[in-house]
Amino acid sequence: MNEYRPRLRVTSCTKVPYAITFLLAVWSSQHHAVSCFNHCAIIKSIQQRPRYWSYSTESIQENCGTESPVGPLFSSKASSRSRATRARKGRGFGHPTSQSRKTPYVSGRRNTDDSRDVTEHVPNNIDHVPDHISIEDGVSHHGHDVAGKRGPHISIASHLVSGLSSHHHQTKPLHHQKHQQRHPVSDFFSQIIPGGRPQLVSGTAEWKSLEKHAEYIKSTHLRDLLKEPVRCNAMFAEHDGVYLDYSRQRATLDTIDLLMDLAEKQDLKGKIDAMVRGEKINFTEDRAVLHTALRAGRDEIGNTFVDGVDVVEEVYDVLDRVKFFTNAIRSGDITGYTGKRIRNIVSVGIGGSYLGPEFLHECLKTEPEGINSALGYSLRFLSNVDPVDVERTCADLDPEETLIVIVSKTFTTAETMLNARTMRQWLWDFMGNDKDVVRKHVVACASVSATDKVAAFGIDTENYFFRFWDWVGGRYSVCSAAGAVPISLLYGYDLFEKFLRGAQSIDKHFLKAPFRENIPVLMGLLGVWNMSFLKYSARTALPYAEALLKLPAHIQQLDMESNGKRATKAGIEIDYPVGEIDFGEPGTNGQHSFFQLLHMGQTVPCDFIGFVQSQHDLCIDDEALSSHDELMANFFAQPDALANGKAADEVRAEGVSEDLVIHRTFHGNRPSSSILLPRLTAYAAGQLLSIYEHRTAVQGFIWDINSFDQWGVELGKKLAIDVKEHLLDARSDPENRPVDTGSPATSRILNYYVDNSRACEEIQSTNPFTSITRKTHREHCPPASSDLGGNSGKLS
Repeated sequence: MNEYRPRLRVTSCTKVPYAITFLLAVWSSQHHAVSCFNHCAIIKSIQQRPRYWSYSTESIQENCGTESPVGPLFSSKASSRSRATRARKGRGFGHPTSQSRKTPYVSGRRNTDDSRDVTEHVPNNIDHVPDHISIEDGVSHHGHDVAGKRGPHISIASHLVSGLSSHHHQTKPLHHQKHQQRHPVSDFFSQIIPGGRPQLVSGTAEWKSLEKHAEYIKSTHLRDLLKEPVRCNAMFAEHDGVYLDYSRQRATLDTIDLLMDLAEKQDLKGKIDAMVRGEKINFTEDRAVLHTALRAGRDEIGNTFVDGVDVVEEVYDVLDRVKFFTNAIRSGDITGYTGKRIRNIVSVGIGGSYLGPEFLHECLKTEPEGINSALGYSLRFLSNVDPVDVERTCADLDPEETLIVIVSKTFTTAETMLNARTMRQWLWDFMGNDKDVVRKHVVACASVSATDKVAAFGIDTENYFFRFWDWVGGRYSVCSAAGAVPISLLYGYDLFEKFLRGAQSIDKHFLKAPFRENIPVLMGLLGVWNMSFLKYSARTALPYAEALLKLPAHIQQLDMESNGKRATKAGIEIDYPVGEIDFGEPGTNGQHSFFQLLHMGQTVPCDFIGFVQSQHDLCIDDEALSSHDELMANFFAQPDALANGKAADEVRAEGVSEDLVIHRTFHGNRPSSSILLPRLTAYAAGQLLSIYEHRTAVQGFIWDINSFDQWGVELGKKLAIDVKEHLLDARSDPENRPVDTGSPATSRILNYYVDNSRACEEIQSTNPFTSITRKTHREHCPPASSDLGGNSGKLS
């Protein structure tokens, strides 16, 4: 008998029956009640099978005379890619799809080729069980000859046969169930029988095919792939003026086929439909995810319900109120406490309550319609709890002409609420603390569940409170009141509505377009490809439009907070990389910042975003090209430079000395996508927002994670509360005893801070008035008493 090595691969067609005999013997030895699994009958059944043997429940029934309680071990579904698909041209130079490849099996090393020549066989004596048995090629489907095609692959770890041989170690199961013992054999069958335990996507055949394909792609170069006209002419998608070119991704048409297989395996279409139907796919918080409903058409009222409530009707109830209120403010029908017109808006929020609206604000600030609409008004954002941010926000503003918009879904976010109280103090310092100061100058955008907190703050909940819902996540909330109120106050509701229509255009495309033509789906699948298979852990967004300077920061939060996860929805810890590090910078600024790394350092996939027309074109005398042409020349050149690189021979041809050649050689082969739109308008901004929101969701759906919670931010918040308690104790301790946090490192640095910083009493002794009233529009401190009907203007 042969000596069996740690990983034995059994692939010879004639040996498969013996391996199956072994499998069923183990199963039946642990499940005595299953009378049909009689060893002799099974062996007899196997021996009567032809060379290309297949297992089915019928084969058991015909020998046992009883109905099998289990389904087929092997799926009869053949590869989803047809012969015609495999014959398609444009796969990439040297692609092995159409080649017949036979590689001898090398012991101790995983063989990834489709065909194998293996001489090992299954032992007749199962007392000598190898650590790993694999049953592969040569198994037929429905008794047909499948020689030359890839057959199913079943792996049996040694812990499945513990108890049969005492000298084998039982491995720790991947998925733990507290207080519940599961037999390893039943665990094995539950993985291969439909309806068994959930499995990581990395264990599926589709994932394994992509892993194998990635090894081939690593042997290719983009400079070669870009010479294939069939491939290049197929790798683009277009919808409603948005043009996506992904031909510079490290992918072939076969890659796209395999990604589509993975999307089908992961039921991507079903998950997308479940999201827009209002199913509670945010399972950790038991919430629906319906940011698409925020920009649905009014004709969609009555289509989507959550807990019996028509969500689109709710959305339009709020949008109608936003339109009435903002038009009244802009027309002067609603004024401030002293009767002055409101001309300044300060939006107080953090995270998604700030990044999304600021991204949109910057887009519209230089858009011609936006410029005209915003004349006479200003909008500022206060997000950082750093008092310097308050100082900068309030500088040169007149409180009597300023409206504060507080954006916090729960109305409990620590940083936002501290800044909200600060701005309330600022209003009181100038106008007194009459309750109508707050009622006339403070607006709230929060969840319905926070109504009591909004009222307790002093806000008029009837007219100055605009709700959004638990099914809107903060980073997906720019289309809700969180963005609608500040943007409509500055630019008018009509321009904000154009933004909604742009987002709705991509929503419809996302829901209805075939995946091969679907821009967000293609971008999401390529994101999975780059992250999980090519192992690129970062990516960058590069808008060649200064007005999109805040888009990279919004994408950063949108994607990293959504997909920075570690477990699947079934509670299994993932074993594949997810969640890229996102960053970016506008146009040519980035070229002179971090493009050195993009070209010669680690590989970072890029999204280049450009526009056919500029918001403001500029032509200088005696210049043949406009400034926008100059900008777009860089937009088109950089992706090619990243893809093609510069070979050493090209450098030598320029006369560069040999010792410098390596320093001026670019390897290239760095992937990117290019997105081109007609012009940056409110509509186009909505399109871009929706594209990146859906790209994020697609990646999460494929990875089988929850892209709509953010528990990772909670631990830091909790520890910050603990530290504040230590600071309060230190500030109020008359004996000035050292702080003890329980951590020597934390205690040391916290004590250093306490010893060298000032308490509130020391700060106020240098200025009897709050620091936020200094250096404002009046350039002096407010009066000690107010003549506006309030008190002293100081908090008691």
